[in-house]
Amino acid sequence: MMAEAGARRSFRSSSVEETIDFGRRLGELLEAGDVLILTGDLGAGKTQLTKGIAAALGVGSDVTSPTFNILMTYPGRELELDHFDLYRLEDASQLEDTGLFDLLGADGVCVIEWGEQFADEIGDERLDVFLTRLDGEAAPGEEPAREISLVPHGARANEIVSQL
Repeated sequence: MMAEAGARRSFRSSSVEETIDFGRRLGELLEAGDVLILTGDLGAGKTQLTKGIAAALGVGSDVTSPTFNILMTYPGRELELDHFDLYRLEDASQLEDTGLFDLLGADGVCVIEWGEQFADEIGDERLDVFLTRLDGEAAPGEEPAREISLVPHGARANEIVSQL
């Protein structure tokens, strides 16, 4: 039985710093086993948001997109951050080799970039985060603001969104 999506909430970020700060606020609410799927075009801010989440978890190292590694694990103060980038995967049969299924619902927090095409395999208990560049609102040569929309799936994700 699929968990119904909760109420969508949207936030606006006007800078890289605001996106990181929003990630930090989100990260402060995360617990072991939480799963987030980040969706957005290249340059939308997925990795910047993840940097904020990492900072809230007490990750000391620099967080980069694990495009070529698929998975980067960062130890935090109490929880580890398992940061996936599934951009290079073509179908769900490739997920088994990524380590994703071993880490879903485990002792850390899973942040999955480019995971939207595998949402059914990832499961019903997750928070979908959509990052959209608002290019139409920016002046030529100006970095556009971002809209960050959260769509919770399951009770835990709804709890997170309601606390933001």
